[in-house]
Amino acid sequence: MHTVTVFFRSILSTLLDPLLMFHLCWSTLLGILVGVLPGLTATLGVAILTTLTFGFPSEIAIPMLLCVYIGAIYGGSRTAIVLNIPGTPANAATTVDGFPLARSGMAGFALNVATIMSGIGSIIGAIFIVSLAPALGAIALKFGSWEFAVLAIFGTVIAGSLTAPKDPLKGWIAGFLGLMISMIGLDEIVSFPRYTFGNLQLYGGISLLPVLVGVYGIPEILTSLKRVTKPEVVMDFSKDKRKLSYAETIKKNAFNLIRSGIIGVFIGVIPGVGEDVAAWVAYDVAKRTSKEPEKFGQGSIEGLTAAETANNACVGGAIIPVLTLAVPGSAPAAVLLAAMWIHGIRAGPLLPLQHPEMIGYVAGAFVVATILMVVFGLLVTRLFLKILLVPTEVLMPIIFVLCVVGTYVLNGRLFDVWVMLLFGLLGYFMRLNEFPAAPFVLGFILGPMADTNLRRALMLTKGNLAPFFTRPISLVLIVAMVLVITSKYFPKRRGEKRE
Repeated sequence: MHTVTVFFRSILSTLLDPLLMFHLCWSTLLGILVGVLPGLTATLGVAILTTLTFGFPSEIAIPMLLCVYIGAIYGGSRTAIVLNIPGTPANAATTVDGFPLARSGMAGFALNVATIMSGIGSIIGAIFIVSLAPALGAIALKFGSWEFAVLAIFGTVIAGSLTAPKDPLKGWIAGFLGLMISMIGLDEIVSFPRYTFGNLQLYGGISLLPVLVGVYGIPEILTSLKRVTKPEVVMDFSKDKRKLSYAETIKKNAFNLIRSGIIGVFIGVIPGVGEDVAAWVAYDVAKRTSKEPEKFGQGSIEGLTAAETANNACVGGAIIPVLTLAVPGSAPAAVLLAAMWIHGIRAGPLLPLQHPEMIGYVAGAFVVATILMVVFGLLVTRLFLKILLVPTEVLMPIIFVLCVVGTYVLNGRLFDVWVMLLFGLLGYFMRLNEFPAAPFVLGFILGPMADTNLRRALMLTKGNLAPFFTRPISLVLIVAMVLVITSKYFPKRRGEKRE
């Protein structure tokens, strides 16, 4: 009840605070712009803004980052519909029906439907933040070192499995590489230097934001600069062949909306999976249950609704484990978690005790950001599409400069810039060889949790591993992890042997 009260109070106080509303307005526009630009991602947008909000109070900085996150996931639908190129990976499923709708003369209608469905999906996500996060937080209070150690490894394994469907082994390799790299520096228990090779710069470990900007930013820049073909752009919004009622569209797709929103939320809760998986799963379910499956891929409103509702609802789902477990549900949520640490908010099981108002406050800011997203989406995003006329060879160097400046500003260390460039090359190599970045980043974030809790658990039991298998939550996580590995990897290998 307290969370619900704070939720509505947060919405009201935000709407009545002119300074906060100003910051939220331009942050939402910035997020939409990041989404509109192919080659940028919500992760990169939130990471760059995080480096620039270091001097802001947390009650302004966190809502600003939420606005960028929500705006970017939505903004990618613009180019997915008119350009057939998803502005962010979360909008890949939108291209399947969005672009055919645009080519059939319904570009304006498709853009507005995507805006409305995205707004409804975000509201569903906010509702689940208020209702699900306190319950999950209560469960998290029962976690000990054993559960947190297994949870960190489980999150890395399942993220690797779901983000690399063609070869889960590549996802697991990326995840455990992230776990290993996170060990660099002084360990958190006895402060013993590990993998520093005598370099004093490495004693403090490797900062998260340079890694994120490098792994997500540099590969996108290089990939965009390599693209030589100019895609077809549908920018004529004046020739819709038929006028359709948005209210009728919502009514006709009401069940699809609710189902896709719930799918998005619960996939968002899974560590490290993200909005792109949520959109594809919801799209697949909608196609399988549709009365007109033949229209999917040809300009189906059902398909567009499922994809855009799910990816925006997933944002709310991804924030739930951030608040309750300090485990990000997606890559942008990982940056949001880092930003909360920077601003002195220790997310995790103790958050409801130390900051009882935070869950309601975040959900309230989430709703305000959604309102701004819908308003700007209906009024000004078509104007934003004009930026697509800017040549890539002009735009990408500007983005690169922002990456460098944002990385340097955070700690004022040139070393962080070199780290960003090094991980940028690593990320580009991973992309070329189809190693997913999400499990790598999640492994890097969860590494300290796995390391510290595993060693603490072994110290408490004097090296006895039995509690990992006798404590119910730990055992359930271990069994689930084994099932994920065996179901994804061994059947494939047996099939290869038969062939």
